[in-house]
Amino acid sequence: MTMVFVFHEMGFAREVADRVVYMHEGRIVEEGTFEELFGNPKPERTKKFIN
Repeated sequence: MTMVFVFHEMGFAREVADRVVYMHEGRIVEEGTFEELFGNPKPERTKKFIN
């Protein structure tokens, strides 16, 4: 079963999500596990969001 949730609280997302999708202005910028996105973000937009 697939469920889509929108989180603004990253700590909660880390606890409950298997996969994370970072979106900006309605477009997918990057997707992967929480550790992949927040441990080694690739796009500049994701890096700016994390910092």
